[in-house]
Amino acid sequence: MKTKRNFIKNDIIIKSKDDIIPYLEDLKNRPINSVEDLKKWWADKSETEAFLEEDAAWRYIKMSCNTADKKLAESFNFFVTEIEPVVSEYSDVLDRKLINNEFLKELDAKKYEIAIKKIKRSIELFRKENIDLFSELQQKEREFGTISGAMTVTYKGEEMTLQKAGNFLKDINRDVRKEVFELIQERRFKDNEKLDALLSELIQKRHKVAQNADFDNYRDYMHSALKRFDYTIDDCISFHNSIKSEVLPIIDKINLERKAKLGYDVLKPYDTSVDVDLKPALKPFKDGDELIDKAIEVFTKVRPKYGEYLKIMKENSFLDLNSRKGKAPGGYNYPLYESNIPFIFMNATGNQRDLETMMHEGGHAIHSFLSSDLELVDFKELPSEVAELASMSMELISSEYWDVFYSDNEDLKRAKRTHLEGVLSVLPWIATVDKFQHQLYLNPDHNAEERKEIWTKIAKEFGSDIIDWSGYEKYYSVMWQRQMHIFEVPFYYIEYGIAQLGAIAIWRNFKNNPQKALDDYENALKLGYSVSIPEIYKTAGIEFNFSKEYISELMDFVKTELDKL
Repeated sequence: MKTKRNFIKNDIIIKSKDDIIPYLEDLKNRPINSVEDLKKWWADKSETEAFLEEDAAWRYIKMSCNTADKKLAESFNFFVTEIEPVVSEYSDVLDRKLINNEFLKELDAKKYEIAIKKIKRSIELFRKENIDLFSELQQKEREFGTISGAMTVTYKGEEMTLQKAGNFLKDINRDVRKEVFELIQERRFKDNEKLDALLSELIQKRHKVAQNADFDNYRDYMHSALKRFDYTIDDCISFHNSIKSEVLPIIDKINLERKAKLGYDVLKPYDTSVDVDLKPALKPFKDGDELIDKAIEVFTKVRPKYGEYLKIMKENSFLDLNSRKGKAPGGYNYPLYESNIPFIFMNATGNQRDLETMMHEGGHAIHSFLSSDLELVDFKELPSEVAELASMSMELISSEYWDVFYSDNEDLKRAKRTHLEGVLSVLPWIATVDKFQHQLYLNPDHNAEERKEIWTKIAKEFGSDIIDWSGYEKYYSVMWQRQMHIFEVPFYYIEYGIAQLGAIAIWRNFKNNPQKALDDYENALKLGYSVSIPEIYKTAGIEFNFSKEYISELMDFVKTELDKL
């Protein structure tokens, strides 16, 4: 499973930049006198990148798992401050050496087209003066995890993470929901000034990065840096408008039905997660061990080898699933290009959302396994529009087998309906977060109060008027602070929306012809990023399309499926 090294020594441990420089110098100075020399050189470059990326990955994973351990934070920061700046400078030299090599034109043009396109874009954007800024940014960005990881509330004498407390928002007792909602919101608000100050500092540094690279603003810079070759900024704005016109009316209808079924005069934000028939919250598993075992069973039903992939992760301890104090918030699947086993991190507390997260991250894991045989890291590094297609599709496909978690058919229907309503409601949230970031970086000198105003205006534009936030306006104005992406991976969010549409289309295909849909899905994932995004979507049997007409068509399908439940 683990990739055999041919260039980097097997016993290397990075204690200083001197441990890696000899390899970078070799690549920099090695003569390339034939197309075979070029292929060997590129393979060694790729091996070096895989080694360095996995080393950094483990430092980040360990720090995420225990944000209170200063040594783990120091280990990560050492890599960011001492190793990455050196690697970044060499990477630009090596990229230029590759692009300028006379034998490059003798390589298979189709096979290497995307990789070369990405490298050329990296060269275009490289500025030496940004190296230290990137290092500073990476360190600052991690402060979000430290601040959020320390957030707890005490309810009925028990101190608990916000994720665990969130389970009470499904309690059938409205007074319980209200009390816990206010506890969570007040705890978040306690750090609102700290998070505002953090984002303000990040925005200024990011704006400087953009200016150094000859861009007017960071939004335009990031669209280029994220290598969005297949759609434009105007397409992103069209996506916002399409979601508003085609999805918001459905969300309003769902909320009106919820309000009527609950029999409330006013639907408050703490009423949006409780079961509409006031049934107890769904409890699909009791702990992380049961979650992974049942996930393996579900994935085996989808395709036996998918279950085997998760078994490998379990057997090798490439999982950290349970929520606990001091652990960074959120969840992720981290691909590891040398181990060829990805790592899943999440904060499970036994609820339905955790089940969906496990299916989502499991989809990423399947993608990692299926693309592990690709020969270069350049082919394995995925655009988010493709990575999230794999994960979101698996959420929907796997839902056909959630009887593993729910023996009661009514609970199974509830789980599926909750998930589908979430699929719909996340789309306006994605549009909100993306448009918010557009506004922040087009106006980088705004202050914290102006930021609250920007958020409130956009959130109301994409929010449901049926939910009454009166009395909670101060919490509403800083809701964006819970979104990790804004702090740690700016502008990486609209991809979820694009991929969600693709996932609905794949699920529609699966409902019509399961085996063909899975074959197409798998063939698409095996491509990694060796062809364009539209080609990958086409291989998956779907369109790369987020027009108003296409979104309307997909929403009609989802409404039909909801009606069945």
